[in-house]
Amino acid sequence: MSATTEKADKPGLAVTTVALLVVVFLQIPVVVVVLAAFSTTSYLTIPPQGWTLQWFAKVLSDPTYLSAIRMSLILAFGSTAISLVLGTAAAYALFRKAIPGSEAITSFLMAPLILPAVVIGVALLQYFSMTGLRGSLFGLLMAHVIITVPYIVRSALASLSGLDLAVEEAARVLGASGFEAFRLVTLPLIAPGLVAGALFAFITSLDNVPVTIFLISASQTTLPVLIFSSVEMGVDPSVAAISTLLIVATGIILLIAERRAGFHRFV
Repeated sequence: MSATTEKADKPGLAVTTVALLVVVFLQIPVVVVVLAAFSTTSYLTIPPQGWTLQWFAKVLSDPTYLSAIRMSLILAFGSTAISLVLGTAAAYALFRKAIPGSEAITSFLMAPLILPAVVIGVALLQYFSMTGLRGSLFGLLMAHVIITVPYIVRSALASLSGLDLAVEEAARVLGASGFEAFRLVTLPLIAPGLVAGALFAFITSLDNVPVTIFLISASQTTLPVLIFSSVEMGVDPSVAAISTLLIVATGIILLIAERRAGFHRFV
């Protein structure tokens, strides 16, 4: 009996060990970037030659980086807010089968997750060139909405699939209008899923390069595009510093969202 139990435990231990090694391997680049951000040298060195915060001060006082951060945040917050409204409305209509061909429409809305980002960027570049939207903030914002809406739709549909429609119907029987029933009953129940979708949408928009680089004008830049351009011209610790700040900010946002909404159930 004990031998059988011991044999049954070995595969579990092996899988855990392999999984742990994979996680460590995936985190090595993150550790390298963070360590390089504190180096006193003007070039990337691992391990760092001394410790300093000068690269963080340089990034946070550089007008180019500050302008790029501002543009990235405007696009991320704007596209996430618009996607939340459009994606939630679309998911609710699709869930309630309020429109014909709901399955085909769902596949169409999910298409940006399947198509390569470069293909989307080239297609939008050609379309925006014909319509005169290329280089405009509105056009860039709409492009980010296109690539972020699928995350909201998917998370909203996942939340709605576990919803008992009888609760909403009960609210209507008690005198609530359709919108009031959705706002007061349905929306709070699916809020954790929407938080998860909004986080993925925000991070996708904030980190996007393939679509943004095709549509951005010469007078505008976002933080990921600026980092990409800086790496092409030569890597210095300031790139590692801004990347470290992004890593820390993302971790804090995910931690707060998990504690507030428990979004891991919808990931």
